[in-house]
Amino acid sequence: YAAREKPLIGKVVAVGPGALADDGSRKPMEVKSGDRILYGKWTGSEVHIDNTDYLIMRENDILAII
Repeated sequence: YAAREKPLIGKVVAVGPGALADDGSRKPMEVKSGDRILYGKWTGSEVHIDNTDYLIMRENDILAII
C-alpha cells in the first residue's frame, strides 16, 4: 500500500531567467507568469513576503501546466 497525495493547483506569479547550461547559455522557461500549474504537496520552499505566502520551486518540480 502506498499513500498518494493529490497534486495542488497554483498560479505562477514570477519566473526566473531559466536554467544555466554548461556552455553559459540559458535554457528558456516553459512556464510563464499567469500559468496555472499542478505541483506536489511537498514541493518547493515556502516564503512570506509583504503579508503574502509564496512557494519557490524549480521548473522540473511542476507536474503539469493546466
